[in-house]
Amino acid sequence: MEAAAPLAERLRPRSLEEFVGQAHLVGEGRPLRRMLEERVLSSMVLFGPPGTGKTTLAHLLAQGAGLPLFRLSAVEAGVAEVRKAVEMARKAGRAVLLLDEIHRFNKAQQDALLPHLESGLLVLVGATTENPSFALVPALRSRLRFFPLYPLSEEEVLTLLRRGLGLLGLEGWDEEALRLLAQAAQGDARRALNALELAARLSPRLSLETVRLALGSTPTGMDRLGDAFYDLVSALHKSIRGSHVDAALYYLARLLEGGADPLYVARRLIRIALEDVGLADPLALRLAVAAREAYEALGSPEGELALVEAAVYLALAPKSNSLYTAWQRAQEAARAHPEAPVPLNLRNAPTPLMKALGHGEGYAYYHQDKEGSFAQRYLPEGLEGLTLFEATGEGWEERVQERLKALRARFARTSPKGRASPGKG
Repeated sequence: MEAAAPLAERLRPRSLEEFVGQAHLVGEGRPLRRMLEERVLSSMVLFGPPGTGKTTLAHLLAQGAGLPLFRLSAVEAGVAEVRKAVEMARKAGRAVLLLDEIHRFNKAQQDALLPHLESGLLVLVGATTENPSFALVPALRSRLRFFPLYPLSEEEVLTLLRRGLGLLGLEGWDEEALRLLAQAAQGDARRALNALELAARLSPRLSLETVRLALGSTPTGMDRLGDAFYDLVSALHKSIRGSHVDAALYYLARLLEGGADPLYVARRLIRIALEDVGLADPLALRLAVAAREAYEALGSPEGELALVEAAVYLALAPKSNSLYTAWQRAQEAARAHPEAPVPLNLRNAPTPLMKALGHGEGYAYYHQDKEGSFAQRYLPEGLEGLTLFEATGEGWEERVQERLKALRARFARTSPKGRASPGKG
């Protein structure tokens, strides 16, 4: 019966010494090893990519603590199934509940777990490929410890593959083929062992050809709306901001190859043009918008080159967040002084009454009276020294730094004492 089980199941470690990877959790003196050594098990969530050992660790922890383990999937289970697990735990005295895909439990289902964690009847081991901080309610989070698991290294996957070879009865194998399997697995032990098992069915000798047939098309390691997607988007944005053009191209390719919506990527490039290039290169925004329009006109794959052009241009462009910073300051000033009266000379005067009240009086039209224009009041009384925009030394802004400095000096010299704007009355 055991021989019929998948290779990954037959190779599941029976002790921590057989476990491969996650040294930050199971190495000497690390938290999960200490729990096993001390036989004191805390409720926790193990989160990370598929095939990194979450389920195996849960089994090893329950076994090491001498507790029965009940396994539920949050995809299928509800409050009723949780109650059944609680009853079985009561009969056993205490138990470990392994809850796969814990992020799929809704608030009511999560709340049903709380009293049993509080009493110690259940030790919850949640497993998920998602970031649990977004999905779990605060009351449950406060009772859990969170341990991230990471993709296995190529050498760690090779270690597992070599163990698998001994169970498959192969006549031989090419080391190059084995390494290709390890690379294509992208840190997922289950994927590597499943592909090895399929390759062994195709031929008694493991070769590059059989491995390629077993692998089929290699996934790109991106979930379209999960953490991996947003990590790649973040990496693209930060690579462009940091002017690393090669990293920008790599992450752009990862996104597009992984099935990301090209128009979403285009919108992110427009945001980068505004937020990170800004006035250092005013043409960047036009190019980013044009890239989006070009993609809409051409579609994939031809239109993707427009996104490539925009990404390269933005990465190589000088950078300035002066607009972003100035706007944040402006918003803060508006919130701090939401009712500061507009100076009379700047007010609109569409009616005789408004003119009689002094609206628009003394306004100097720049193109007719430049000196008067600099001498009039622009900011509300009490905010005359407000400085929001600062030009950087990057690109176009370097050219206007001196002009901005001269303009501010001129306003300061000719700033009117002026009459105060009337208060509310």
